[in-house]
Amino acid sequence: MKIAVPREVDPEESRVAATPDTVKRYIGLGATVAVETGAGLKSRIPDAEYAAAGATIAPSAAEAVADADVVLKVRRPDASEIGAYRRGALVIAIMDPYGQAEALKAFADAGLTAAAMELMPRITRAQVMDVLSSQANLAGYQAVVDAAGTYGRAMPMMMTAAGTVPAARVFVMGAGVAGLQAIATARRMGAVVTATDVRPAAKEQVESLGAKFVAVEDEEFRQAETAAGYAKPMSAEYQAKQAALVAEHIKKQDIVITTALIPGRPAPKLVSADMVASMKPGSVLVDLAVERGGNVDGAKSGHTVETEGGVTILGLANAAGRIAATASQLYAKNLFAFVETLVDKKEKRLAVNWDDELVKATVLTRDGAIVHPQFQS
Repeated sequence: MKIAVPREVDPEESRVAATPDTVKRYIGLGATVAVETGAGLKSRIPDAEYAAAGATIAPSAAEAVADADVVLKVRRPDASEIGAYRRGALVIAIMDPYGQAEALKAFADAGLTAAAMELMPRITRAQVMDVLSSQANLAGYQAVVDAAGTYGRAMPMMMTAAGTVPAARVFVMGAGVAGLQAIATARRMGAVVTATDVRPAAKEQVESLGAKFVAVEDEEFRQAETAAGYAKPMSAEYQAKQAALVAEHIKKQDIVITTALIPGRPAPKLVSADMVASMKPGSVLVDLAVERGGNVDGAKSGHTVETEGGVTILGLANAAGRIAATASQLYAKNLFAFVETLVDKKEKRLAVNWDDELVKATVLTRDGAIVHPQFQS
């Protein structure tokens, strides 16, 4: 059983799919591991550390993936990459499959089994494999760090002989994994933090972190969550009331961090151009949904935008990748936990149980066809 770890071809991707620690664990499962030279450099992992862990260092991606049974990636391989993979290989990555019919067809035509880590079900046994949570957690942290670095003022209140410096006011929109980590990080840095979310259950989570919850808490809001914990669509009347409340609140904020994403859909617009214009000069907005169209009007993926009113909008693309060493450490462990379930430990070989709920939820293509029901045309 050979496992390959090629270098990411996207120049903006700094993460890597394996660490020396997980290489040792794969070898312990009976695998040989080939790592393309330089694959871990952007994550502060030199080739020598992989070699010391027992990996073979391949001089090229083609040599790394040659005859590999499993190929581990961060981002979905493109057509130029999958041409080097052997038919029947299992390719595991963050596949970003929505709206990617041609890419999925290319995997099927190449005879590859493609598994999307972000489709991992939210069940107890799969928590350690949850790449969305591990990476969103870091994105929320990094959003606050970048915002603080751009803000140009101190975050905590400071009482000095020369006068008192007021604490920064931070507003977090969306209290999922990224939002909750942003709240916790901003609080640790001494900011006055408020947050909002469409789910009533989020109020308790926000307040448990020491932040104030901002929402129109009427009867419709209290009934706005399904039994499964998802948000229900809100009426136009409620949306108008909530938007008015948020618009008034944003005027007083120094930093706004938006985190709202819906799988398979464009990111919802939360902050209008008028809201941005209402903020004080020197204020900062961080849009963590910018790669899906953004929550903030005017945000550009991978760019910093300065408005005429002196407000800075940070379009953080691949926020977790900005702290690649930590992000890779967590992502590699997510991958290993999944691969371990696919290996027969006695026979020391790949033995995928196609009826396993984890496999059913994540496998997109197999035996020359797109098999995931959500992506079949």
